[in-house]
Amino acid sequence: MNTPKKFCSGKSSPHKLNEGKTKQIFELVDQPGLVLVQSKDQITAGNAVRKDQMEGKAAIANKTTSCVFKLLQESGIKTAFVKQHSDTAFIAAHCEMIPIEWVCRRVATGSFLKRNPGVKEGYRFAPLKMEMFFKDDANNDPQWSEEQLLEAKFCLAGLTIGQCEVDIMNRSTVAIFEILEKAWATQNCTLVDMKIEFGVNVKTQEIVLADVIDNDSWRLWPAGDRSQQKDKQVYRDLKEVTPEAMQMVKKNFEWVSERVKLLLEPQASGRVVVLMGSTSDMAHCEKIRKACTSYRIPCILRVTSAHKGPDETLRIKAEYEGDGVPTVFVAVAGRSNGLGPVMSGNTAYPVINCPPLTPDWGAQDVWSSLRMPSGLACSTVLSPEAAAQFAAQIVGLTDHLVWCKLRASMLNTWVALKLADKKLQACSL
Repeated sequence: MNTPKKFCSGKSSPHKLNEGKTKQIFELVDQPGLVLVQSKDQITAGNAVRKDQMEGKAAIANKTTSCVFKLLQESGIKTAFVKQHSDTAFIAAHCEMIPIEWVCRRVATGSFLKRNPGVKEGYRFAPLKMEMFFKDDANNDPQWSEEQLLEAKFCLAGLTIGQCEVDIMNRSTVAIFEILEKAWATQNCTLVDMKIEFGVNVKTQEIVLADVIDNDSWRLWPAGDRSQQKDKQVYRDLKEVTPEAMQMVKKNFEWVSERVKLLLEPQASGRVVVLMGSTSDMAHCEKIRKACTSYRIPCILRVTSAHKGPDETLRIKAEYEGDGVPTVFVAVAGRSNGLGPVMSGNTAYPVINCPPLTPDWGAQDVWSSLRMPSGLACSTVLSPEAAAQFAAQIVGLTDHLVWCKLRASMLNTWVALKLADKKLQACSL
């Protein structure tokens, strides 16, 4: 494993920490804890057995990586990425890299078929197939088992890589793949497989997604058709490297770098409309709005009573049905909840009851949200944050950016529990 060299803090120019086949890493002397990741125009295959210069590749790869990391960060995934610095470089947190490539596969192809004779190309993995490879060019990056990784006892930036850390990387790889898979599906592209790497942030000792994710990192099949592949496999498959062939490879890379920008754009807009029976329920409703905002879902608050002004309630309902924006209604009414049932009986949009229950009559009042006449289908969620989450799950069916936030939140909750358990075990010993 290459270990970053020490640098002299007195130097004014960037100090090179490391250099790989397709990038260089520089220490930013005036920004402690940060590095500059500079892409190169080189393209390689087979551990650099084949390598060529491809003019413009550095800019294409940097644009792709920056967009992918922005998508993941906005979703809630912890990464080393800080910001794009130039056309060919980005700034990242300084990490000590864990020398493992994590490979996640949805479709069987490539080296997997050679290592697993009898499996036909196109076999679909559900759940995803996970593999790991030790980064060792001299031995062609051998496949490792989890036991080998644990027995290696890597210690990076003061963090020993044990079972907890391996589990976090494994779980994170699956979540990252699923987020990118969902995003690429909006462009009618199948994410076939992907390789990623993790590092330990030297400042925080956290494991974060690091290195790069560009067109060297995955297989992409538009419309699920291998013959249309747009990734580096096209370069690997070349029988002869000619200027014309390299131009075709470059066009594929440019196609991906342009499409990847679209992954940051919502494909459908949704909203949540909260109807409250009285302004006395405002604090409860503000919690719903705050939670919706965390998913970047517009949330509108309205006051109306289905008991005292049913005509106005139905007029408000029609207002939001009439503009074509997918809408989830949340009914907030204490005592006798008329809002939820009236809305549910008069709209095809989903309705969620979120009654602000009180300690004195709450046990009785909740039944007006639970016991519905036949033909009504409003659900009931007592927690305002959970009601917003449920609304987000509905919106996320058509908005991949909301879905990605939900998926990252699931991962972060799991990781927090894992780390809490590790800390507790350490205190008990």
